[in-house]
Amino acid sequence: MFEILSGSIVKFLDKSALNQLDIYTIIMLCIAGVLIYLAIGKKFEPLLLLPIAFGMLLANLPNAGLMHPELFSGEHIDIQEIIKKGGLLDLLYLGVKLGIYPPLIFLGIGAMTDFAPLIANPKSIFLGAAAQIGIFVTFIGAILLGFDVMEASSIGIIGGADGPTAIYVTKTLAPHLLGAIAIAAYSYMALVPIIQPPIMRALTTKKERMVVMEQLRPVSKIEKMVFPIVVTVIVSIILPDAATLVGMLMLGNLFKESGVVDRLSKTAQNELINIITIFLGVTVGATASADTFLKPQTLFIVLLGLIAFSMSTAGGVLFGKIMYKLSGGKINPLIGSAGVSAVPMAARVSQVVGQKENPSNFLLMHAMGPNVAGVIGSAVAAGVFLAMYAK
Repeated sequence: MFEILSGSIVKFLDKSALNQLDIYTIIMLCIAGVLIYLAIGKKFEPLLLLPIAFGMLLANLPNAGLMHPELFSGEHIDIQEIIKKGGLLDLLYLGVKLGIYPPLIFLGIGAMTDFAPLIANPKSIFLGAAAQIGIFVTFIGAILLGFDVMEASSIGIIGGADGPTAIYVTKTLAPHLLGAIAIAAYSYMALVPIIQPPIMRALTTKKERMVVMEQLRPVSKIEKMVFPIVVTVIVSIILPDAATLVGMLMLGNLFKESGVVDRLSKTAQNELINIITIFLGVTVGATASADTFLKPQTLFIVLLGLIAFSMSTAGGVLFGKIMYKLSGGKINPLIGSAGVSAVPMAARVSQVVGQKENPSNFLLMHAMGPNVAGVIGSAVAAGVFLAMYAK
């Protein structure tokens, strides 16, 4: 009896992961714990940071067998092998690896986005374009620091403040950096209200910040329905590699504006985007294993991401100052900061900063124009990198 019992205990201990805990595993579990705290305690982009952090926790549990990075290490993945040998997270990660989740996120974003401010003020698209400068400057900086062009492209795209786009580019060009880049991208999206205001105030004068802009013209229903179709066609012809993201973004918006598929629009805005967010967050977090995450380059990625985001904000504000001069003081340069893709948070920051200077100032709808232009701009930037460097 004693021998049977002792043998069972030994077998149980052999199957447990207690003897597999090492310092690197403990560090990763602690990092996951910190991210969970930031998501719950500080509410830093919790909808994605929480599943990303818990995915990191699951992937770094010894012997859990939920994620097997080696199944995805080759240039070509064997789906049958993944189905046969993979764990739960391996199967869900196929949606990232095959490029399914980010476009579906864009479908939901499109269904929730109102492009009327951009249609009413087409000049806003220049602010959205100017706010992508951080992407390309950081791309060059990353190359100078020793990253190859595909890694630099993935790092630079953090400057667009668009998590799904960063994931879409990285899963194709530098999948080994996916965990670090996703965490950096969503962290800076959450920190928009902290990072942007000092940059905005430093680059503008009090007089510029106090500018009250004229009310936008009404936009007809026909304009709202034609816009997503025209944008899809033009962008896809000029840059086919951006067609997936832009096309799904505009399809979601057409669902919303057409008024004839209310069920599809509501599904894209709620159930679909919520389900995909869970799958995307957990599986992206699961790529952050100790051997890929605990490297000096992770720190460089975080720092470069901050530079990219800050420079994108500065680029939008500085171009806003140019438009302020050209318009004879009718455009508030603060709305340029909303040219990054963090919708609608960046537009709200423009409103808050402007209203602190002038309580009667309402910049939100004006800032939404550059903000939604930034969504399109980041997708176009992603298409540029994929066109140049995707195999």
